[in-house]
Amino acid sequence: MSKQLKQIAIYGKGGIGKSTTTSNISAALAESGLKVMQFGCDPKADSTNTLRGGEYIPSVLELLAERRRVDAYEAIFQGFGGIYCVEAGGPQPGVGCAGRGIITAVELLKQQRVFEELDLDVVIYDVLGDVVCGGFAVPVREGIAEHVFTVSSSDFMAIYAANNLFRGIERFSSAGGALLGGIIANSINTDFQREIIDDFAARTATPIVQYVPRSLTVTQAELSGRTTIEAAPNSAQAEVYRELARRIADHTESKVPTPLNQQELREWSARWADHLVAAERAESERQREVA
Repeated sequence: MSKQLKQIAIYGKGGIGKSTTTSNISAALAESGLKVMQFGCDPKADSTNTLRGGEYIPSVLELLAERRRVDAYEAIFQGFGGIYCVEAGGPQPGVGCAGRGIITAVELLKQQRVFEELDLDVVIYDVLGDVVCGGFAVPVREGIAEHVFTVSSSDFMAIYAANNLFRGIERFSSAGGALLGGIIANSINTDFQREIIDDFAARTATPIVQYVPRSLTVTQAELSGRTTIEAAPNSAQAEVYRELARRIADHTESKVPTPLNQQELREWSARWADHLVAAERAESERQREVA
């Protein structure tokens, strides 16, 4: 009897640390002995760079632009820990749908039964989460991924993107779409950052999977073209990623979130803005009294 392949999608606003987080999860899972594929779904085709020493690999769309017929294995490259790396790619800027590469790449690998032949344990789709439409919605809409996670900080635009993703999951859930596993809270280094993301999670009935602090260790690793797991395996940050990977590997129950509508989100953010201004004033008053 063949083993059950686990397919997950990790979404997040551009620049939020989604690919950094995904690559470290992949590295930690591979380190634990699992057979992993990381499937980059960003038109920039840079999801898997830190798994391959900073090197780019040709995307599926690039290969198809050269010739009509492509063997799926021509688009698969191995990286750290034997991780299979694939980049869907995208069209030239201003030409065509940026999500088309995802649709094309997924179909190519499915048609050639790559997942079964490689006997994979986990496939992780690293998906741009600024918009949840067209090709970018494929892992959710088609139910390709069983569980969806979003990387978000406490910044408003990151939360706005996460809430949009929740709306997409809610919409497609009744038609067999993927469900939400939870929020990966990234760059959380202060109490107020944690309070903001916790409040958003509570209001959308969404669990926090892990808090990931901002760390210079991550920056140093990326500048060397590697994940933190590879470059600094004994660091505290590497242990954070290992725990996150364990939680995702063990995750079995996902659900439909309860996203905020536009007015609710704006009112929620305005209340937090007022709260932070009041807290700053109170702290300034306290310091003046001490002085």
